[in-house]
Formats: sequence, structure tokens, C-alpha cells
Amino acid sequence: MSMNKINRDLLVLFNQELMSPQAMEHEVELLHELLFTVERLDNLVTSHEIIDLNKYKIINKQVVLRKVIRLQELKPFVFLNCKN
Repeated sequence: MSMNKINRDLLVLFNQELMSPQAMEHEVELLHELLFTVERLDNLVTSHEIIDLNKYKIINKQVVLRKVIRLQELKPFVFLNCKN
């Protein structure tokens, strides 16, 4: 697999009577691949916008979005909004 495995905690509920341990492991691996793709910065920038209530603006500029997404904490009244 080309992607790096990241350490994350996932809670996945399966009906053990219907799936073998190998099938469950395969499903978890598919979920990991899906999350890896969805969480890429390019995809986040495409699907989000910034709502800045301090300036009463909605920001869609990709450069600004990248900068804000990388921040550990947003300023008060600045929100990252999913456009979906």
C-alpha cells in the first residue's frame, strides 16, 4: 500500500455472525483508504469555506483555506463550513 498508515482510533460495529475476522479487517482497511482520500488537504479545501463573522465575510480562496485548515485553533467567530 502506498499511503502511510496513520494511528487513529475507529469504532466500527459489525455483526460477527455475518462476517469473518478477515472480512472485518478488509472492511476496516477500506474505511481507512476512504478516510485517507477524503481527508486530503486538496479535498478539504474544495469542499469547505470560511465564515468570518468578525469581518462579515465568506472566504473561498484556496490559499487562505489551506492556511486556516492547518491552524490548530481558529480565532473566535471564524468557522470552517462544509459546503456539502
